[in-house]
Amino acid sequence: MSFKVVHLRKLLTVFYAPDNLRVKMLRDDIRSQMHKEAGGSSSTGGDFYGPFWRDAKDHVLGAVDLRERTKARIAADGKRARLYPELTNGFLRWWEDKRRWRNEPIEPMPPPANTRVAVTELGCTIKVESVLALGSGPDFHRLIYPYFSEKPALPDEGTRLALWALTEALGSIYGVQDMRVLDVIRANSQGAADVPLQGDERTVLVRRYRAALDDWDKLRREY
Repeated sequence: MSFKVVHLRKLLTVFYAPDNLRVKMLRDDIRSQMHKEAGGSSSTGGDFYGPFWRDAKDHVLGAVDLRERTKARIAADGKRARLYPELTNGFLRWWEDKRRWRNEPIEPMPPPANTRVAVTELGCTIKVESVLALGSGPDFHRLIYPYFSEKPALPDEGTRLALWALTEALGSIYGVQDMRVLDVIRANSQGAADVPLQGDERTVLVRRYRAALDDWDKLRREY
């Protein structure tokens, strides 16, 4: 079952999506899994958000202009015409605001290695990847985890679950105070100071993940 190894942001979207979008995402995942089982390639559509996030990180490096890269991406694939400008505008509002309130320049740091979090209760694995690592001076570090979805906006509970997963994946290197979850379209980044962890994050995640797996199984039986 492909949904047993899943990106954190995809999982969060499924957790909080309206019912119609939740069902669509699960059906898309089922069809992708069936395609692989029938001998198809491991990917049927690629990562829609991956090129945008690579460009956003290159913008932080000063290597590209994100607005210009977005225009080029849309010219190459018209399916990006609606969401890529929203992602670009949200990211730049956030990034330009963060640079204003720092006296020292904010610079990229080597990104953490891609990390996985085992959910042993369910025999599942959550992939925590594409973290943007930033620093400013010797004592300022930030790990920025992106959430791209237009719907739903990431609720506070979802931010808590994401911060918990980040600490599980990277807590041996960084503290939770260094971590932020960025809802890109809404230019909204939050950390544990904004949304304090309550200690029940693993329990909540397992409960929501189990419900999603149950829905996946029910829908799979329709095919």
